[in-house]
Amino acid sequence: MSADVDSVAGPAGATTDVIAIRCPADGRLIGEVPNQTVEEVVAAAESLRAAQPKWEAIGPAGRAVWLAKWRDWILDNRNRLLELVQAEGGKSWGDASIEALAAVESLNYYLSTSPQYLRDEHPKASGVANVAKRLSVRHRPYPLVGLITPWNYPLAMPMLDCPAALMAGCAVLSKPSEVTPLAWQEAVRGWRAIGAPDVLGVVTGLGATGAAVVDAVDMVQFTGSTKTGRLIGARAAERLVPCSLELGGKDAMIVLADADLERAANGAVWGGFFNAGQSCTAVERVYVVAEVYDAFVERVTTKVAALREGMDSPGTYRTDIGSVATGAQLDIVERHVREAVEAGARVVTGGRRASDAGFVYEATLLVDVDNAMSCMREETFGPTLPVMRVADADEAVRLANDSNYGLSASVWTKDKEMGKRIANRLNVGAVNINSCMMNVFQFPVPQAGWSESGIGSRGGGAHGVLKYTRPQSVVSDVYEPRSEIFWYPHTSRLGKLQEFAVGLLGARDWRRRLGLKKH
Repeated sequence: MSADVDSVAGPAGATTDVIAIRCPADGRLIGEVPNQTVEEVVAAAESLRAAQPKWEAIGPAGRAVWLAKWRDWILDNRNRLLELVQAEGGKSWGDASIEALAAVESLNYYLSTSPQYLRDEHPKASGVANVAKRLSVRHRPYPLVGLITPWNYPLAMPMLDCPAALMAGCAVLSKPSEVTPLAWQEAVRGWRAIGAPDVLGVVTGLGATGAAVVDAVDMVQFTGSTKTGRLIGARAAERLVPCSLELGGKDAMIVLADADLERAANGAVWGGFFNAGQSCTAVERVYVVAEVYDAFVERVTTKVAALREGMDSPGTYRTDIGSVATGAQLDIVERHVREAVEAGARVVTGGRRASDAGFVYEATLLVDVDNAMSCMREETFGPTLPVMRVADADEAVRLANDSNYGLSASVWTKDKEMGKRIANRLNVGAVNINSCMMNVFQFPVPQAGWSESGIGSRGGGAHGVLKYTRPQSVVSDVYEPRSEIFWYPHTSRLGKLQEFAVGLLGARDWRRRLGLKKH
């Protein structure tokens, strides 16, 4: 997801002490945050490290107590949090409100499952020679996890990862986007307000601040652009620390001839325009088979034209999609539409800024597009929906796979077995059948990016927690003689006994077991 505005690779040598946070829908100032220095990041990291051992020691049950209190604080303060989410992101209230739901659902999932996932494992020893061994695998947390998140979901995005890392026993140093830091800053204040241990911190700032986080932690969870993800991956490799990178997407929607067109049209509009199209798993391109193309476009045109743009008042639900978050992102949206039209595409509805006051852009439907256009190849991350006619499912799959990205996709058909077969041909980490974007909220399954969409995954049941831990194997013996057969000193008698034991215990036929077959 290209939503970090170079959170790590920001302007070199920036000297700004304070970052002004403005509402992108109308330009008003809504807050300020410090542009924290490398030294301040290091100090925050040291403080969190000092508190982490006690946090690990209280175990999953003890940690769950604090996360449950935090969940309750979030529920009690959700209006304040959502007002910040809406204001700093320029969202409609409806789009903003889903962030509290995502936060609470994530907390509850990891609260209920993590104690089970983090239990010691006791695998059976392999081989007769090891029958007296007792094996255990413990899941020890990375002491300090760096969590770097983008501007498109200021509360929900860090909450998809932070609860898992905390339940794993890690301390977490978070760095929200400099574009939308206020809601997450308030959520971290809530952690402190409940009196929780000092294992969750937040730093704010531009690129140098993010880079300092990467250099200060033991594991990095990053969500943002492919460009910045490459930099983080390279730096993590230099430091030999693991990283999980959830990056850009160009998710394809494939509509087959037997699809429920009403449901498909509704899904395309929601999947393409939710949060003004600023989702890593947004529907960014649609391939519709020729038999139903015209009927599909007709339905989608009506629904897109009816969308209400702009930022409404909290709790009113008077608009559907809000603002694009930054002027730079709006420039990308305008360029993609302009280049598509110049190359022969047609704007059916929308296609321009809604006003001069902010970055609100009309919901835009593009037709007569082809796979060479920038709107079909580059991540737009804005309120556009390009729709392309294809001959059949095979062409749709071929075009969908003709991309550098591989985050997720959707297939729309009444034949679910056909949908599964097509899913198996798509080079993406997740496929939704007759739905879109919902894989993000299914915590038991992984959200993984293929190709330039990332490395690693979030969620995935036990993996969602265990990725924040390191396995520690413990080997012991049922009984302990003074010496073992293969310990020093070497002797002819013990050597021959070892040689005989290799055949007796390792072979699977009696001739070799008894040494009757000569080597």
